[in-house]
Amino acid sequence: MKYAENNRISHRQLYRQMILSFSAPFLLCLFGKDKILGIQGIAGIVTALVLLMFYVIFLIRLAPDFVNPLKTLGRFWGRAAGVFFLIYIFLTGAFLLELLEKIVPQSLVPGVSGKWLSLAAVLCAALGTHKGMQRRGRAAEVSGGIFLLGIGFMLIFSLGQAKVSYLAQMPLSFSDGGKGVLRSAYGILCAFSGIGLLPFALQDVEKQGSAGKTLMFGFLTLGGILISVLLVLPAVFGWSRLVSEKYPILPLLAGADMPGNILSRFDVLWMGFLLYGLLFSLGSLLHYGHQIIKKCEMGTGRFWMAAVMYILSLWKVKGYGNYLAYIFLPGLLLIQMVFMTAGRDRRRKRMEAGTIAAVLVFCLFLGGCAGVEPEERMYALALGIDSAPEGFAVTYGTPDMARATGQEKPDENGREVVTVKGESFDRIEENYGRSQEKFMDLGHLEVLIVGESLIHDGRWEEIFAYLKNQPFVGENIYVFRAEKAEEILKWNGGQGSSVGEYLKGLLENDFSGKRKRKGITLRELYYRWYEQGELPHLPSLVLEGEELQTVSDA
Repeated sequence: MKYAENNRISHRQLYRQMILSFSAPFLLCLFGKDKILGIQGIAGIVTALVLLMFYVIFLIRLAPDFVNPLKTLGRFWGRAAGVFFLIYIFLTGAFLLELLEKIVPQSLVPGVSGKWLSLAAVLCAALGTHKGMQRRGRAAEVSGGIFLLGIGFMLIFSLGQAKVSYLAQMPLSFSDGGKGVLRSAYGILCAFSGIGLLPFALQDVEKQGSAGKTLMFGFLTLGGILISVLLVLPAVFGWSRLVSEKYPILPLLAGADMPGNILSRFDVLWMGFLLYGLLFSLGSLLHYGHQIIKKCEMGTGRFWMAAVMYILSLWKVKGYGNYLAYIFLPGLLLIQMVFMTAGRDRRRKRMEAGTIAAVLVFCLFLGGCAGVEPEERMYALALGIDSAPEGFAVTYGTPDMARATGQEKPDENGREVVTVKGESFDRIEENYGRSQEKFMDLGHLEVLIVGESLIHDGRWEEIFAYLKNQPFVGENIYVFRAEKAEEILKWNGGQGSSVGEYLKGLLENDFSGKRKRKGITLRELYYRWYEQGELPHLPSLVLEGEELQTVSDA
């Protein structure tokens, strides 16, 4: 098992999911009669993209507060926020099903009932709702590049039908000037409002703190596609036909042939791409709905979400665009601001409570000015012990405190790994005190990694005798073995977290819904030591490239 996987997706998989989720609905719904067109449409897209670049930073900083909405806002308001997001998911799903009912019988399989097609589509999209983010990541990894290539070919083949003279009519769209640009920009922001669900899933993305560049690149790609289509459509159809077509993207390739007349109706193949994009969008909505229901403790939405979407599509819910513009987008921003404020208050209160408790403990047990203030301490979450010419080499792994308090900057790593050597642990503590300015606090230790050489020569007993005399070292810490413990603690593949946080999280948090992984704690090790005088077989940690792996027990 590779720790680096952990049911998370890579930045490339996140990027391709963005392209697959948004492209087909955008291409079908944003262009045509009474929609985004011409020069004001291009200016509106550029304006919206600038705002979305700043919004990405806000979303990433907001993600920790969405991990447990009930803890951030309380059970009532947390569930109320979940219901707000679920309403968006149901209405958007119903809108996409209605769209599918209209375009597929019209352009792909005439004579087939749209209701049966939408039922088959929502059932197909619902199959993998509960399977986890990694499966969606793999699907996007395989098909995202092909889908993007298909859009590129669509635009290239359309150029053969274009006439530059038609573009002279584009300034007609700029008749209402700045108001039209603002209206187009707000329309694009409404279309992108689904990205507001992203904080629910960012915990499933590797190195989420640096995912902003990937999200920005996704926005730029989608914006580039939209601008390209805005230029191609009037060049192919002319302005008068374009403003009268409801879905101009559908007939765009009806007059295009592949070189050599290999396929006379290339638009049929293009419809296949659009249909796949719509299905992926439906699947994304159902996946996010499942995540929201689970995080808000409202049961499971594996089956009934798809049923609600289908029923709403049969009722032909009207005014979806007005719902996005006047209800969802303003409400989304308001709720996210509430989450951010509540999250900051909760973190501040937790830090204040921790500080007060620490002060009381120091006053009670240490008295006077003999205690060490929290700011003057180093909090080791992982401890590695290796053999050294001097005797022992102890490596302390501390967390990134800036990241833990939400004050980190992009691409900044505040972790510290300190190695101190000596012939005994008492001498190592003395050497540490002479070389380091802060007191080493082992009271938060989560992981112990023992070097193989110490296990083979029997000096592992000295390690546990030393820890047994440390009153603040808990017995619930997990114990591993490694060829070189110092190298493991210096590993930087855990999204900026310390190795202690990373390994403990992997053992205790069940991300995939499967049985939790089993680790060996210090208490179990003490039991075997006292009962049988031997060391149990410890899980081994191995570094291969940038991945941290564990070797299964023999």
